[in-house]
Amino acid sequence: MNHVPGHTPDLAPQELRILVAVEGEGSFTAAAARLGTTQSAVSHAVRTCERKLGAVLFDRGRNGARPTEAGARAVAYARRILRLLEAMGPEVRGAGAGDAAGAVAGPLRIAAFRSVAAHLLPPVLARLTARHPGLTPQVRIVREIGRGTAGEVADGHADLGLATLNTDGPPPVPGLVAVRLFEEEYALAHPAGHPAPRGLPLVDWDENCGSYTRSWWDGQDWIPPATINVEDDTVAVSLVSQGLGMAIMPRSALLGAPPGLAVTGLGPQPPRRSVGYVTTPELAGTAPVRALIRELRSLALPEGLAAA
Repeated sequence: MNHVPGHTPDLAPQELRILVAVEGEGSFTAAAARLGTTQSAVSHAVRTCERKLGAVLFDRGRNGARPTEAGARAVAYARRILRLLEAMGPEVRGAGAGDAAGAVAGPLRIAAFRSVAAHLLPPVLARLTARHPGLTPQVRIVREIGRGTAGEVADGHADLGLATLNTDGPPPVPGLVAVRLFEEEYALAHPAGHPAPRGLPLVDWDENCGSYTRSWWDGQDWIPPATINVEDDTVAVSLVSQGLGMAIMPRSALLGAPPGLAVTGLGPQPPRRSVGYVTTPELAGTAPVRALIRELRSLALPEGLAAA
């Protein structure tokens, strides 16, 4: 085959599906079973993809197949391309249908961190599915650590992610569209009625104190090292409500707080964080994602959260 210099030969949709299956199953044999084909066919397809792309995509070993750095990137692109192929039919059939009920249909994959998923997303999805009964939202709860929800979108696992964003600067993951929806203050959560809550031990959780709060945090000499560190903000809230300490938390994490917990401000210039959505440039124009964005923009924000 004669290749045009600088041109990467196209991968067929079935080759993309095989790359995704191998990464998801962790072995050629399991991927073959998932796809209803043979291990040799999967192996041949992966070698063909590697030859076309000019890179080793999987490390083969006794424990199966693990994607290389190049492989992980290839699989992320494969998922995104397959998602667009899946969306093509409904988008084409729905062309010219406008916002008519039922015109927007199909799966809508959303990644969100816990507090937004628990307190802000349900009314958005209720309105969305009432307006578009053919839509089937699928929500994954993702911790905002590392690449967080933005990484889920970039890797092709989600169509849209609700993410914490830097006030200024690029999207959390390069190549994505990022739009702010609201800002929220951090507040002091403590046992109700305690006379000196700032003197209590600190309860913290892994997702707290991101780059948007670090400079403020470093300037507070009254904050002690964490006595208790947990993985989930709901656990932190529960511990504080039981009198085991105080916590510095974003307002959205304190919505629906249990009895026994009080919330007070952190002064005239408290730390803040921005919350918004991220998606890919190509998915931003699809009907399901556009419909979700419209509902997100019309969200009625609780007290302590302000539109961006």
